Order: sequence, then C-alpha cells, then structure tokens
Amino acid sequence: MTESPQVLRYAAFTGDASGGNPAGVVLDASALDDAAMQRIAAEVDDAETAFVTGRAGDAHVVRYFSPIAEVPFCGHATVATAVALAARDGVGAGARTVRFSTPVGEIVIETSEHPDGGIRAAFTSVDTQLAPIPEFVLDALLDLLGLDRSQIAERYPPRLAFAGNWHPVLVIAESAVFDGFGFEPTAVRAFMDAQGWPATITVLHPLAAADADTGPVVPPQRFGARNLFPVGRITEDPATGSAAAAVGGYLRGLGLVEPPARIVIEQGRHVGRPGELTVDIPASGGIVVSGRAVPITAPTGA
Repeated sequence: MTESPQVLRYAAFTGDASGGNPAGVVLDASALDDAAMQRIAAEVDDAETAFVTGRAGDAHVVRYFSPIAEVPFCGHATVATAVALAARDGVGAGARTVRFSTPVGEIVIETSEHPDGGIRAAFTSVDTQLAPIPEFVLDALLDLLGLDRSQIAERYPPRLAFAGNWHPVLVIAESAVFDGFGFEPTAVRAFMDAQGWPATITVLHPLAAADADTGPVVPPQRFGARNLFPVGRITEDPATGSAAAAVGGYLRGLGLVEPPARIVIEQGRHVGRPGELTVDIPASGGIVVSGRAVPITAPTGA
C-alpha cells in the first residue's frame, strides 16, 4: 500500500494564520500522478495546492492545482512552498535562494528570516505582458459585476495583464463601489472559463496613506484588491501573488509608475482574511512579490 504524502497548510502574505491566503503544500509528490494531485487539491479545498514533483537541475519542479483543475502558476502557493522548504531545510545566514521549475518557466525565490519572527519569501515572476480587453468582453464583465464604465478610475484603463497567468485588471475609482459590488459566482466562473482565464479577475482601488503633518502621501502607493476566483467554496481569493505580479506589470506597462518602484496591495478584508503583498517593480523583467507565510495546522496525510 502506498503511503499517503504529507500535506502541509500555510497562510501566505500574512504573519497571522487566520489571515492571508491558505495553500496546501506537498513537498514530496514524486510518486503522485495527475489524478492523485487533483484529488488531494480537492480534498485540501484551498484555492491552490502546490506539489513538488522532483528536480530539474538545481530547481524544484512545482505544479499547482486548484480544487477543480491544474493552473499554470500560483503566487501565494509559491510563497507557501518556499517558506515550507526553508522551514524544513533552514534559511541560513542572510537570504536563501531557491528555484522552482513551473509550467510558466523558472521562478526564483529568496527566503529570509522576518524581523518579527517567521520566514519571508520573495519571488520574481516571469516577464510581463499586456493586452487589451475586447470591448464586448469588458462590457459583459462589467455587467456580471453590476458595474459600468463610469465607475472605472480614469487614470487606470482596463487591461489583461500577464506575469504567469492572464488577469483582467479593473481599477474602481470610488471606495464605496469597490467595497459594495457583488456577483453571482457560477455565472462569473462560466464567463472566466469561456475566456480561458485560469486565475482571478483583479479589481483594484487606489488607496492613499494619511500623514498627520502633510496630509495624503503615497510612498509607496497602496491599492486595495479584490480577486474574484469562484471555485468550490471559494468566491474571492484572499491574497493573490500572481495577480500582484500582473498588477506590477500593468502599472509599468502603462507608465503609471516610474521604476524602480514599490507598491503595497491590501487584500482579503472582504473575505475575513486580511493580508498584504509587497510588489517591487524594476525597469524590465519579472516583478518581485514578497510576503510572509505561516503554518496553519499540523501536517496531515492525504
């Protein structure tokens, strides 16, 4: 009888196990076939579970499954897996670099000890791309969310953004609209599948940090985010690393930041699991997304 693999669960982009985005992690999936990985991901029932299936040179081969399908890349599960490996193998002095061979290419991750305890991970995405959203697709998407074009922030035009997965990016001008829109999960899931969008619909709202002496300030610029991801019991993703990387590419590609730049994304408040993603945007190449991850429960067998 084959022994069940050990399944870890980590909350990514948070220092609190009740916040951030939960991910399953299987550090030794070498004996698992596709059906077994899909079954485990469905049983774990987090947005994604990451499986380390072997080695390719000095890189860990990693695959990602949602409860219903394999996905090309998952940022929060990448952070969770890197932290789980660092917890097992040790961070060492300073930063420790690991490489993941993923379906979208090689991803480089640095892990380090966080000053407040625990482990922080920073991954560098593959290079970014932008594409227009066809007008009829945008209209249908807005209709599904009960929004219209007048509610889109004028400075931030809708685009499809890629940093491992394609994400439609919408930026809402008013906080009340951002907080208040709703959607029917089954209809949105069917629409996403029809468009071939494997990850999330990314909806942002620009935030300004307040300073008592100088008024609103924006170093670094902060955004609220809601990432729509209807899959199983999940409707919105609490923290989405691949979307954060795509947002970095979106801002750079449209000339909305001057690289090198840093933004901070606050996500998860709308689903009761607040988290924070730090996004560093270089002049070219992949986007760096970083955050902490902490274990949620003791390891289990699948």
